[in-house]
Amino acid sequence: MEVLAVVMLAVFTVGYLVLAGADIGVGMLLPVLGRDQAERRVVLAAIGPFFLGNEVWLVAAAGVTAGAFPGLEHHLLEGLFPLFAVLLPAWVVRDMGLWLRGRVDAAVWRGGCDAAIVAGSWALALAWGALLGSMLVGGGEAGLNAGSVLGLPLALLFAVHGAGFARLRSAGAVLERARRFPARYGVSAVALVGVALAAGSRLPWSQVVSSGTGLAATAVMTAVLLPLLLAAQALVWWTFRGRVDSPSYL
Repeated sequence: MEVLAVVMLAVFTVGYLVLAGADIGVGMLLPVLGRDQAERRVVLAAIGPFFLGNEVWLVAAAGVTAGAFPGLEHHLLEGLFPLFAVLLPAWVVRDMGLWLRGRVDAAVWRGGCDAAIVAGSWALALAWGALLGSMLVGGGEAGLNAGSVLGLPLALLFAVHGAGFARLRSAGAVLERARRFPARYGVSAVALVGVALAAGSRLPWSQVVSSGTGLAATAVMTAVLLPLLLAAQALVWWTFRGRVDSPSYL
């Protein structure tokens, strides 16, 4: 059951980094891909149908951690608390900017929301990058270390991933700007998966795993729910598979 639980946690974690990583990358490049507020609405329309569903993967990963690896939460939070203290507010700020941007039709309001989206996206990418880098270097000794300097190059990987997603979803002038980046969504996705799996392989799983029925129940439940989540994700991608050339509700 321990192996199954580790596999489930790995699937949910890499699922979040690949899917939501594209949203983060698009947010990081918002001023570059969209030259004015009208174009930025089109840029955000590319991620509009996806970003909330993508975050479900992180919620699922947190659930697996709490149920099957309760010691891991303490292990990471104790040593990497400063990064989580940046990550959570950045997540809120980014999502707040996305949700509130279209609520008021005023240039100042939209400009402020754009700033929140860009700042929150960069902070998210840097925090995730530093967290993964610290895990890669520190392994069993979780905490800020020399690996945190990988935050910037890994953040740039998120940006490239977002550019690759924009190449798939955008049209017109936005697409032309996205094509200026040497980005391919599949290549950057593989890179993110590789980094996440390498970081995860360094964790002391045997020391943080749950005992008793908690481990078995969590592993089996997530294995049952995973196909439903994959089916829902596939349906969303199929429904919104076309390119975007007009604004949405964001």
